[in-house]
Amino acid sequence: MTDKNKNNLKKEIERRRTFAIISHPDAGKTTLTEKLLLFGGAIRLAGAVKGRKAQKTATSDWMEIEKQRGISVTSSAMQFTYQGIKVNILDTPGHQDFSEDTYRTVTAADCAVMLLDASRGVEEQTKKLFAVCRMRGIPIFTFINKLDRDGKEPLELLEELEEVLDIRSCPMNWPIGMGHDFKGIYDRNLNRVELYKHGSYHERDEVEVVDGNRSALLDLLGESLYEKVMEDIELLDIAGDPFDMEQVQKGELTPVFFGSAINNFGVQTFLDHFLKLAPAPVARVSDIGPIEPTNEHFSGYVFKIQANMNPAHRDRIAFLRICSGVFTKGMAVSHVRAGKTIKLSQPQQFFAQDREMVEDAYPGDIIGLYDPGVFKIGDTLCAGANFVYDEMPEFAPEHFARVTVKDAMKYKQYHKGVDQLTDEGAIQIYRSYNSGMDEMILGVVGVLQYEVFEYRMKAEYGVDVTMQHLPYEYARWIGGTKKQVEGFAGGSNVVVRDKEDRLVALFQNEFGLRWAQERYPELEFYDTPLK
Repeated sequence: MTDKNKNNLKKEIERRRTFAIISHPDAGKTTLTEKLLLFGGAIRLAGAVKGRKAQKTATSDWMEIEKQRGISVTSSAMQFTYQGIKVNILDTPGHQDFSEDTYRTVTAADCAVMLLDASRGVEEQTKKLFAVCRMRGIPIFTFINKLDRDGKEPLELLEELEEVLDIRSCPMNWPIGMGHDFKGIYDRNLNRVELYKHGSYHERDEVEVVDGNRSALLDLLGESLYEKVMEDIELLDIAGDPFDMEQVQKGELTPVFFGSAINNFGVQTFLDHFLKLAPAPVARVSDIGPIEPTNEHFSGYVFKIQANMNPAHRDRIAFLRICSGVFTKGMAVSHVRAGKTIKLSQPQQFFAQDREMVEDAYPGDIIGLYDPGVFKIGDTLCAGANFVYDEMPEFAPEHFARVTVKDAMKYKQYHKGVDQLTDEGAIQIYRSYNSGMDEMILGVVGVLQYEVFEYRMKAEYGVDVTMQHLPYEYARWIGGTKKQVEGFAGGSNVVVRDKEDRLVALFQNEFGLRWAQERYPELEFYDTPLK
């Protein structure tokens, strides 16, 4: 690679930001995503998600079942340019029951935006997704939404971040009032206030900004509200955490912003600050050590597979996170797991369901590759010397159901659908250890995946299935000698085989798991698959 090409690669890396948005249902994630797309010029009108009967559907929701329910079921990847920065948004599902796809999408991001509802604070799904971010040690930026409604006190929300998520916070701006009394946000660095007008759709150039001096704010807020805001800010200055970029980069301190996404207030302020603070693509861990994005050899890994994005063509797309070097259309790369050289001739970039062919792409970018069935989640593609990126996380399912096909003549389509949805990571399939029948047990992280599975089997493969829910909540992979494991499996314990033929014990509750651990001390029970 010439010096000119090296400099160009470095420049392209430095102007990229790839992040995931994580939140609990109804915190306003899709609304925030669309407002960011508006400012990036990627769309002209945001279609608000208004529930199951919404006439408009969100830009990032493309599957028919999502349009019917008004929720995001799969993760979307979208790119736009804002003030010279190439922004890649990984829009994760925000519904209450989501799949491993959500977790894996977070691993493809360099940082995360955590969205909280001001009235609800930190909720259950946010805690789960935050835990994945914490495992990876990636920077987390917080946007506290819906300030135009009554909610918890801002100081209480900061305390919740520390107590529930064990992360320190540094507010970059501060709300003045809340709900009907919401007046705007005070910028702590610039000592100025952006004023909020109720019932208005706020464009950046239309937001009125006033100097934060005492006289101006007294006239604007009145003495009571002014004193409260000044007390809060003084408390933050004395007892709050100062901004520390090193702590932010380690995921130990989260910059906090306030606003109202539905009213487009505070969103562009957040975007401007976020893009300055968020990291460009960083090194990724592999079996030969960290791979720097500036490495001249191309590399990347598959973090998501989606079949039938275009029902008319029944296609299957592998989503690739580019980690190093330059991707060019038609290049030949090593498919490490398969031990083959393959040509990447139809690369695409996405705007939800819309896509366009790309000639080249750089670290941090997400591209889609046409998949004739050769890719699996976690596959590494690279040029130069072969290596493998760290394996994608797998999670034990928490819900189980026995699956049968209604029409025996549809077994071929049934197995094709099951195989494809398993490859996508949408479901996990197990087979009974003791039964001689080809009995399939479906395992999922969230119960909505049952509905998605049933819908997609019917819509995409023409197969009707029935599901009998099973009473198990815990799946544990069994570790021990062959004789010890078979001794456990040969008894009255409930044991199944996963797709790699590994033995997995199923338990109805935590008591059953503890009993097995005490009864069989020679065995280990793992909540992730044994490698």
